[in-house]
Amino acid sequence: MGLAGAPHEQVVRFTDATTGLLGYVAIHSTALGPALGGTRFHPYPDESAAVGDALRLSTAMSYKNALAGLAHGGGKAVIVGDPATDKRPDLLRAYGRVIESLGGRYVTACDSGTTVADMDVIDQTCRFVTGRSPQRGGAGDSSVLTAFGLYQAMKAAAEVRWGEPSLAGRLVGVRGAGKVGAALVEHLLADGARVVVSDVDPARVARVLAHHPQVRPATDNDALVAEPLDVYSPCSLGAELDDAVAARLTAAIVCGGANNQLVHPGVARMLADRGVLYAPDFLVNSGGVIQVADELQGYDPARARAAAAKIGDTTREVLTAALAAGELPVVTAERIAEARMAAGPWAGRLYPGLAAAQEEAPGARTGQRLVP
Repeated sequence: MGLAGAPHEQVVRFTDATTGLLGYVAIHSTALGPALGGTRFHPYPDESAAVGDALRLSTAMSYKNALAGLAHGGGKAVIVGDPATDKRPDLLRAYGRVIESLGGRYVTACDSGTTVADMDVIDQTCRFVTGRSPQRGGAGDSSVLTAFGLYQAMKAAAEVRWGEPSLAGRLVGVRGAGKVGAALVEHLLADGARVVVSDVDPARVARVLAHHPQVRPATDNDALVAEPLDVYSPCSLGAELDDAVAARLTAAIVCGGANNQLVHPGVARMLADRGVLYAPDFLVNSGGVIQVADELQGYDPARARAAAAKIGDTTREVLTAALAAGELPVVTAERIAEARMAAGPWAGRLYPGLAAAQEEAPGARTGQRLVP
């Protein structure tokens, strides 16, 4: 990405001796408004891996939020630990106090390893959290709109490639049968697509097959790549497109929900040289962040869905412009996002946080009582 080497506005290392909390918040840009991005809870091998992930993910969020037309910059938080064994309410409340201390310059949400229930706990000590349950004024699971927006983007890519905004009759390979991947399968089948899925967890594939016996399982992820696919949709953790995948892939389109799909920037050129149309991940998977951003205004499902539907329009515009300019779609998408950030209301300055949030958005969540 063009701004990948640009310095982040703020990187915070946080710890809490009582709960064992350890992690980082990375704020890449607040040119368009307060940074918005999820909290990842992951057993990183060391702190260097954790902060590196936070830096990469927060940069991608700046681009994603800009392309989605949101009044938000990019940020991300990571907590070091195994969510299956280390995640506890007292630790999440301590983490909420960390985010609260940033005064509104960073707003968090769910990510890998965190859930709606976790956001409800963080909400007890922090005003700047989204992805909460409807019972706490939130929108609930954001994977629903992530999958919906991804499907809109995939139809747009199909239109650019084949002239029709439909996946009917096409063979789509979905790598990752988690919440986003499983919801995407629903849209694809309704459109008449043929679907093959893979996942490192066989139980996830089994759940998809139990509801949709017409879906075919691949033996593993490598076998999925070798399928005679029309569309390849990586929907798991990221770093799924490396040199080997780019060399073997038979699909005409890559359009998936995972973040940071390219192992290195050169993979985009490799795909293009093989005639594969790559729809940039930070362009097509923004449905979830659109949902949580809407939650800050008082969640309106119809409004959020309408905004997510526009992902298809933006994807079509980016891919068409890239073809006309003879450049990689990822380059076109970056250029558009960077222009929006450069023209943002806080470009060249730090978004001041809580005071501005109260002044500019008096209906925002600034008055709730927090648990000490």
